[in-house]
Amino acid sequence: MDQLGAMRAFVRVVESGSFSAAAREANTSQATISKRVAALEAKLGARLMLRSSRDHSLTPAGSEYYEKCVAILAELDEAESSIQSETTSPRGLLRITAAFPLGRLLIGPLLPDFLARFPNIEFDLALTDRHVDLVGEGFDLAIRAQQAPDSSLVAKPLFGNPMHVVASPKYLRARPDIREPADLTEHNCIIYSQLRTQSVWHFTVGDKGQSVHVGGNLRCDSGDVILEAAVAGIGVAILPYWMIHSHLVTGSLQVVLLDYEPEPLPVRAIYPQRRYLPLRVRCFIDFLTEKFAANPMIR
Repeated sequence: MDQLGAMRAFVRVVESGSFSAAAREANTSQATISKRVAALEAKLGARLMLRSSRDHSLTPAGSEYYEKCVAILAELDEAESSIQSETTSPRGLLRITAAFPLGRLLIGPLLPDFLARFPNIEFDLALTDRHVDLVGEGFDLAIRAQQAPDSSLVAKPLFGNPMHVVASPKYLRARPDIREPADLTEHNCIIYSQLRTQSVWHFTVGDKGQSVHVGGNLRCDSGDVILEAAVAGIGVAILPYWMIHSHLVTGSLQVVLLDYEPEPLPVRAIYPQRRYLPLRVRCFIDFLTEKFAANPMIR
């Protein structure tokens, strides 16, 4: 039995959530993954998983063995990585998740360059505006605009992502002037529902903070939909510069409250806590850092 291969199969079943997901990642069959885990259980003389037709769960012995496997495999991967030269080409499947606007406008256009630079990497990009369970769903990395995630995750800042209050000229012509944040209470505000404080918008003027409770007839978890609604004249929105740049140029949106800085929503590379970060993941984070720094739409 290839014990290391069986250990890796066991870990991937736990982290991906199913035998079928682990098989897809390894480009093999579900039966093969199941046999590897069964062989591992036979060698150990202990049941690691309780299986049913639709689900599985770890036994107490399985939970303990999983933690030890993760540590052992991380040490092994780190030892192998430490003796590779700097020019070693990263390889393997890289599973990334990002919000739709980030993926569509900032990440997608970079993929041809990344795949040409690293031809041995197989890229799987899943765009969704919901916050995914990285470990449970088997993702290596998430690119998200959000405040700091929980302590079980590592968050590497990619750029500050300042926000702007915008509305269409058509909307603004028919409504009262917006001279300070308090004026927003008289306006239809388009609310991004993924924020912890959805109906409270935070601003900074000088070194002082200011918050205002807003309301409106549209609440959505998609930045793309909020942008389209603002352009259509439905109401006032808070959006990042890289999303609104082209609309500011054409005049379909304009910035209000120029003297007040909305709370930024930093874009971060988020990944699970682990001692060893795979080379393919490190290469992609470094690649994004390089490209974002050179993009004039990113601030």
